[in-house]
Amino acid sequence: MRPYEMSLSEAADAVRQRLLSPVELVDSVLERVEEVEPHLGAFVTVTARRAREAAREAEREIAAGRHRGPLHGVPMGLKDLIDVAGEATTASSAVRAGHLAAADSAVHARLAAAGAVLVGKTHTHEFAYGLTTPQTRNAWRPERVAGGSSGGSAVAVAAGAAVFALGTDTGGSIRVPAALNGVVGLKPTYDLVPRDGVTSLSWSLDHVGPLTRTVRDAALVLPVLAGRDARVAAETGAGLDELRGLRVGVPRNYYFERVDPQVEAAVRRAIARLEELGAVTTEVEIPMTRYIQATQWGLMVPEATAYHERTLRAVPDLYQADVRVLLEAGELMPAGDYLRAQRARTLMRREWARTLANVDVIAAPSVPVTAVPAGRESLTWADGTVESVSDAYVRLSAPANITGLPSLSLPVGQDGDGMPIAMQLLGRPLGEDVLLRAGMAYERAQPVRRPVSPEHGAAAA
Repeated sequence: MRPYEMSLSEAADAVRQRLLSPVELVDSVLERVEEVEPHLGAFVTVTARRAREAAREAEREIAAGRHRGPLHGVPMGLKDLIDVAGEATTASSAVRAGHLAAADSAVHARLAAAGAVLVGKTHTHEFAYGLTTPQTRNAWRPERVAGGSSGGSAVAVAAGAAVFALGTDTGGSIRVPAALNGVVGLKPTYDLVPRDGVTSLSWSLDHVGPLTRTVRDAALVLPVLAGRDARVAAETGAGLDELRGLRVGVPRNYYFERVDPQVEAAVRRAIARLEELGAVTTEVEIPMTRYIQATQWGLMVPEATAYHERTLRAVPDLYQADVRVLLEAGELMPAGDYLRAQRARTLMRREWARTLANVDVIAAPSVPVTAVPAGRESLTWADGTVESVSDAYVRLSAPANITGLPSLSLPVGQDGDGMPIAMQLLGRPLGEDVLLRAGMAYERAQPVRRPVSPEHGAAAA
């Protein structure tokens, strides 16, 4: 197995035991970037020189007995909304041409202090305002969408061009591309991870979180991002009853409506596996579903427009057409609509808290359909309903953004075309430890996920 194929936990163990040098690991990942980047377009920029210098420094520190922890010497990608001092933060937009960050974002400062090594800034849908990331191609099938807006981060991890990466999630932008590329995506509780130095889409919906190859890897990254001691161990007891007593809510409404039958079947099999591990399932009613889409858009659109007010007026032609239309629409929204969306969010949080008082997690599909061909604009469901691709992908992820609840997306199978299917676990505020424990228990019985090849979508040899 080549170093770039290792999961974060495998690489961390090898580096700690001095079986693998950070220099070897970083060189392997950079070689993989050169191999796959022409096919995938995951990166805005590759910081090879910076990465190699940091790897050499990590090697010296570890040799001297100064090992900083599991991220020391491990190559990562950062979504290009996240500031790194002296590097460009382009937000994948011409509006930001020539921009250089003056200081580190809080999350990069924490990762750098933990010894993580930046290999590059990854593509986003322009200013994170979209669910496809058109510059980037799916790691399994380049003719399919990568998902967004953290598409570059998900694809880099899936293809072995980064051991882990960070993304942002405003309506599903970590979990959607994670689901479509067969990796793990964690949207933490709102404000658990600081957003200082991260370009905003919608301040009250934005979250920063990790994309990794395994749930165990996410459990290693989260404590560093949150700046606190880990509340979840990367190892828990194994066995057929390791989830004994865990109460899993299975939605009777909303989450399994207008969902591809193959997606539903795979997720229900995964839920059955949680039962085999000792969990107890019960049906739950998802509250206020008729208000979800209106509340998501009612919050996001005016907040995004407020952030872009100056540049939208000064250089409107530098925005891509799809993003400019949404920003201009925000200028037409009455203040009353925004206040009603805020009120709806308050009520929704209260009702979700009542639902989660009776279960520990809710298990559901991450997205209703696997990665569609690039350029496809709509889906037609069995009941004749026509839905835009973006609306379909955000539909099942938006509730966790509106409520601020933590949500973990993890792979649970493939469809008939071999494309990844994912389940999401939603929990109580600051309940990431429960989600990670359940996710790790599930994945322990699954084959180890290795990077995929963009040429044919199979695991790297």
